[in-house]
Amino acid sequence: MSNARPISSFIEKHYLHFNAAALVDAAKGYKAHKAAGKKMMVTLAGAMSTAELGKILAEMIRKGQVDIISCTGANLEEDVMNLVAHDHYERVPNYRDLTPQQERDLLDRGMNRVTDTCIPEHEAFRRLEKHVVDLWKSDDKSGNRRFPHQYFYDMINSGVLKQYYQIDPKDSWMVAAAERNLPII
Repeated sequence: MSNARPISSFIEKHYLHFNAAALVDAAKGYKAHKAAGKKMMVTLAGAMSTAELGKILAEMIRKGQVDIISCTGANLEEDVMNLVAHDHYERVPNYRDLTPQQERDLLDRGMNRVTDTCIPEHEAFRRLEKHVVDLWKSDDKSGNRRFPHQYFYDMINSGVLKQYYQIDPKDSWMVAAAERNLPII
């Protein structure tokens, strides 16, 4: 790649064989695909949002490098929960060795564990719940139907969640997707 950026130069120099070389091929294919004016879909599964994928994906969305997303509902909510409750997340480095009582203690404190990280129920779930329930009730009354991401877009775009933001919204892929009204399936 001529005029390669630092990451592209790094992977071309060091990712030479097997699956690493496949990454180089995939990156080149991605660039060629977008350069030809074609659309790109990103698929997310697992705890990618909890792992703060938004730090990378949000910029890609804003730069027009992603045109549609296919993801689990957990990835939708986890990005927004990170946005509004990041400072209250709790790491559990020894999560594989927890006893049933230790698991219960976390749950009793309102800490919902996703592998090595706990999402705080009050700061995450409850902050979102009171706003989304209003939207659900309004839609139920009017007969309006929406996809799950559209509820998040509504909350993000209305500004009702800004009071809770604990990370820079530039690092939230859901904020970036809401800004572009990106289709999510």
